[in-house]
Amino acid sequence: MHIEFRHLRTIRAIHETGGLARAADQLGMTQSALSHQIKTIEEQAGVELFVRRSKPLKLSAAGMKLLAAAEDILPRMAALEAEFAGLQAGKAGRLHIAIECHACFEWLLPVLESFRKAWPDVDVDIRPGLAFDALPALRREEVDLVVSSDPETLPGVEFAPLFDYAPVFVCAASHPLAEKPFVEAEDFRGQTLITYPVERPRLDIFSQLLTPARVEPAAVRQVELTAVILLLVASGRGVAVLPDWVVRQVKSSSELVVKPVTEAGLTRRLYAAVREEEAGLPFMAHLVRLARQEAVKLQRGQGLPDAAGNVRQRA
Repeated sequence: MHIEFRHLRTIRAIHETGGLARAADQLGMTQSALSHQIKTIEEQAGVELFVRRSKPLKLSAAGMKLLAAAEDILPRMAALEAEFAGLQAGKAGRLHIAIECHACFEWLLPVLESFRKAWPDVDVDIRPGLAFDALPALRREEVDLVVSSDPETLPGVEFAPLFDYAPVFVCAASHPLAEKPFVEAEDFRGQTLITYPVERPRLDIFSQLLTPARVEPAAVRQVELTAVILLLVASGRGVAVLPDWVVRQVKSSSELVVKPVTEAGLTRRLYAAVREEEAGLPFMAHLVRLARQEAVKLQRGQGLPDAAGNVRQRA
């Protein structure tokens, strides 16, 4: 049996209109052509699909079974066509994100909430399990966007700048280093450094300062949650270096002090890595814009220390 989509549409139209003339008008064909198509369908099915000489024209028991198939299949095909049209127009798609920056959830979740409302037909997911094999996963099309502070020259991958940030030093207000206007590599000798559970080359404090200076802290303690890191630092269990957007609440704390790392301060940049052929998708470009806007909100709302240790507002 070879039943086509047009045959299913014919069965549905005849059932809905109750006559050949009205069904032909609905389908945009002549009544003669419709009669010929009915004959073809019945030959394919091997059974009569209509009760002859009934007014209005009625489906037989076999015809009702074919109608049930039509009412199941045709809406699904219409939905699939709409989805394909959305993909072609850049209104739908998949956006699976891997994050190399462990602290990025602080600003990414509000971004994704705004994005979800603007692009309800885009399948959004975060893939933290791929975080440290993220760029190879991007090239294998296992993920669609990687948030990273370490751009590389990779064929077929484009790195779109998101925003700059400053890694800053955080210690308890009673800590001896709290009196310094800024900290340097040597200040970390003998300290317990509390970090996220990330390999050292991906931690700013190691890649940008301690490793080049060949300075090793007394101990490194890895903690998953930012709030727990700040709690441990406030209780004198160690010191930390965190992105400036993470410590926006520290400015109002009497227990914690925030200092620049080095006199000039450190500056890093976050990027969104995407496959070149998808960089121009409207929803991809919108996500990058939302991320930049969220960064501006965070920076305007937080106090950051200058080289003298004073808290200032970022413009």
